[in-house]
Amino acid sequence: MLLSKNKAAGFKSSKDCSKPTDKREARSAVRYKCGPLGTIQDVLRQRPGWIEVKDDEEWDFHWCDVGWVRENFDHSFAEEHVRVNHFPNNYELTRKDFMLKNLKRFKKQLEREASCIEGSKCDFFPCTFALPNEYHLFVEEFKRNPGSTWIMKPAAKSQGAGIFLFKKLKDIMDWRKHDGIRSEEQKEVESYVVQRYIENPYLLGGRKFDLRVYVMVTSAWLYREGFARLSSTRFSLHSIDDKYVHLTNVSVQKTAPDYDPEKGCKWKIQKLRRYLTAKHGRQVVETLFKEMDNVFIRSLQSVQKIIINDKHCFEIYGYDIMLDDNLKPWLIEVNASPSLTASSQEDFEMKYRLLDDTVTIVDMEARLTGKETRVGGYELMWNDGPVFREDVNPEIYECSYLKTNTYLGCGNNWEYRKVPKV
Repeated sequence: MLLSKNKAAGFKSSKDCSKPTDKREARSAVRYKCGPLGTIQDVLRQRPGWIEVKDDEEWDFHWCDVGWVRENFDHSFAEEHVRVNHFPNNYELTRKDFMLKNLKRFKKQLEREASCIEGSKCDFFPCTFALPNEYHLFVEEFKRNPGSTWIMKPAAKSQGAGIFLFKKLKDIMDWRKHDGIRSEEQKEVESYVVQRYIENPYLLGGRKFDLRVYVMVTSAWLYREGFARLSSTRFSLHSIDDKYVHLTNVSVQKTAPDYDPEKGCKWKIQKLRRYLTAKHGRQVVETLFKEMDNVFIRSLQSVQKIIINDKHCFEIYGYDIMLDDNLKPWLIEVNASPSLTASSQEDFEMKYRLLDDTVTIVDMEARLTGKETRVGGYELMWNDGPVFREDVNPEIYECSYLKTNTYLGCGNNWEYRKVPKV
């Protein structure tokens, strides 16, 4: 197929494409393009029958950045078998101010259509306001809670960029004068979110941490593996200007003066689950992880009718979850392009398995039956309704006794092909 300059290989214009059928055929060879280098490139090169093609050649599978999808998706039809790794408007979940808007709307919808009890199941994000639009609402809340610590974050940035903590309204007013107003050069004000800071985080060895958990969306698949990201400096509210105390992003922590690249700043989530179980007991930890399942499902439901749900697209979301000292999970943010760069051999092996299992679920070779509830380290937790563990019969047990088909932080006994060295 010859393509003009304004068409992407793998896509056809509406004039060139008849309505796609639902039938997928097994493919002996898969032609792929891969924008980013690194672990995903290693995975695709190792898959039997996968062939990398040049930019102007026709392709079946494209691992690209979000910008490419937004630029090419809306004005083109994809052939039936083609797959890309982003939804065009995934920002409805991954941009901080849009996520806030959708979660608040969904919570109100549940309260209106179901009950306040159902609405309370969305109480997993801290008190948050979008600036500049909700500035006056924020000021009212700030004055009702004197002495509280707040955190400011750019709505569309990542890796800890532009984040700061404050306790005085004067600090936010200084920001508003310098960064939060429109200048002659700016076409629009940069959006921020301001969030009540979790002042009582659960600590590991006196240090703050958060969890990075992976959820893949075709249906909703939860990956067993993940990690805790620890700060390098002991936690204290007396030093709110110290980013090495309060920001757990690896990109921030590895610039700390005392950062040790051999030790790193990560715990495998399996290690964390064992630690918590030993300290608090199995039942407490199972309740915690069940509440985390609720975070994943409810947040995805909040954007289910908004995000363009095209069968040619899939997504790996990187969820950032923080625990307070009551073991309550809080959703901090969701990433559309979670870092897949390895910081160690162990980290590389985990991310290699994650990506390899992701591509297996995409199933370019048409080998899956469609009835799988586990693929590699992934478990299917939602498919037009909750998916329960196979050892529990929903017709016998009441819903409150059923366990969702998730094993986050449990051992991964699945057989993998040999993972190469970094």
